[in-house]
Amino acid sequence: MRSILSALALVVLAAPALAADRPNIVVMMTDDQRHDYMSCAGHPFLKTPNMDRIAKEGFRYTNAFVTNALCAPSRATLMTGQYSHLNGVRDNMGTTLNPNAPWLPDELRKLGYEVAFCGKSHVPGHFRDKTWDYYFGFQGQGNYLKPLIAESGPDGKIGPDKPYDGWIDDVVTDKALAWVKKPRAKPFALFLFFKSPHRAWQPAARHKELYAGAAVKRPALWDDPGQGKPRAFLQAANMIGQYPDTKDYDGMIRDYARCITGVDDNVGKVLNTLDEQKIADTTAVMYTSDNGFFLGEWQRFDKRFMHEPSVRVPLLLKVPKALAKECVPPGSQPSAMVINPDIAPTVLELAGGAPPKAMQGRSILPFARATPAGPLPPEMAPREAWYYEYFEFPDPSHNVEKQRGVRTTKWKLIHYYDPPFKFKDAYELYDLEKDPEERVNLANRPAFQGTVKELQEKMAALRKELGSTDAK
Repeated sequence: MRSILSALALVVLAAPALAADRPNIVVMMTDDQRHDYMSCAGHPFLKTPNMDRIAKEGFRYTNAFVTNALCAPSRATLMTGQYSHLNGVRDNMGTTLNPNAPWLPDELRKLGYEVAFCGKSHVPGHFRDKTWDYYFGFQGQGNYLKPLIAESGPDGKIGPDKPYDGWIDDVVTDKALAWVKKPRAKPFALFLFFKSPHRAWQPAARHKELYAGAAVKRPALWDDPGQGKPRAFLQAANMIGQYPDTKDYDGMIRDYARCITGVDDNVGKVLNTLDEQKIADTTAVMYTSDNGFFLGEWQRFDKRFMHEPSVRVPLLLKVPKALAKECVPPGSQPSAMVINPDIAPTVLELAGGAPPKAMQGRSILPFARATPAGPLPPEMAPREAWYYEYFEFPDPSHNVEKQRGVRTTKWKLIHYYDPPFKFKDAYELYDLEKDPEERVNLANRPAFQGTVKELQEKMAALRKELGSTDAK
C-alpha cells in the first residue's frame, strides 16, 4: 500500500515539480557602466554597497566582456545567447531580431517559469512582440524624468505608453518588485534592465549634490596621444567636449557616478525585497552592463571600439544557497574570460535546463564551482580566445568604422575591415600582459608580424566556428 501511495504522490507532484525545485532568477543590466565603476572594484569615491553585497555574497567575474559594445546588440545577445551577426541585431539603427534566434525567456517558460521584463530593451519592437507574464518597458532610450512606459494587463496585452512621475529607474524597479511580491505557484525570472548611466546623465533628485566634493582625477591615458593608433580610431567623433554633456569633465564624471548610485539604490530594493519575501536563499541574482565606456582615455567617451574600457563590463552573480555549497567561497573573483553570449546558457543552467544548440555561449557556473582534483573537465577549462564584432558604420554621430577582433589572455588584434583601407594602419595589436592600457600599437612592427598572422588565423577559425564568415 505504501508503494502505491508513494507512486500516486509522485504522479500528483510531477507537474509542479518541474518548476517547484528551481530557483527564482533576477537578471539586472545597466547601460554603459564600466567594469571598474563599483566600490567593490576599487573605485576611489563611488559607493555601491548593494552591488558590493552581490559580490560579497556571490562572485565578481573580473574578466567579463561584451562581443559588440553597443546597447541594442548587447541586449539581444543576452536574450539569445548568440552573436550579433546571427541574432540579427547588429546595431542601434534598426536591425531586427532574427525570428529563428533562440529566446531565453521562452526557454524559461518551457521550464515552468513566470517571466517578466521591466525597463530598457532598445531592440526594435521593444520586446513587445514577445510573450511575458508581466511587461513594463519603454521605447528607445527613455526619459530620466517623467518617463513614458507601457504596462501589460492581467490578460498579458501591453497597453499604451503612459507618463509616470519620478526617476525612471525608480519607477521601473518599483513596478518590477510589485510583480515579484505577487503570490505564485511557479518560480519567477525577472529581467530588470536600467536606463542608467546612459548619457545625457540626469541623476535622481536625491543625488544631485552627491560626490560634489569628490576629487575627480583624469585617467592615466588622458594625455596619451594615441601614437601609432590607426586613423579609424583617431577620426571617431567621440572626443570629450564634442557634445554639450561632455564639456564639463568633472561634472560629467560626477553625474555618471550619481546615476550609478541611483541604480545601486534600486539594486538594494531588489535584495531587500528578496529578504523580506524570504526567498533570498532560493533566488539567483545576476548583475551586468550592456557595454563599458571610455571616460577620458585618450580624451574620449562612448564605447563601440574593442579597447578595454569599452568591452569590459561588471558581472556579479549570487547563486542560490543549495548551489553555493558546490562553489568556491563567497566573495571569490573568478578570472576566466567570459562573454555576454554566456549569460543565457548560465541562466538556463541555474533554471535546471540546457541551452538550445543554437546558443553560442557556455555557462559561467563552472568557473565558480570548486575545482575538482585532477585534470579539469572541458566545461571548466578557461576560454583561450574570444571574437569581437562591430557593424554600425556609417552612423550619424560617432563615425566608428566596422571592426572585428580577437582577444586572448595575452594578445588583442583589432581589424578595421570595411571599407577596405588602402593604408597600413588597418590593424591594432596589443600585448595585454606588458601593455594592459593599450598604449603601444605593435601591428605594423616587423618583429610582430608572426603574431599578427597567428591571431588572424585564430580569428578566422573563430569566425568559421561562429558562422560569421558571411558577415560584413
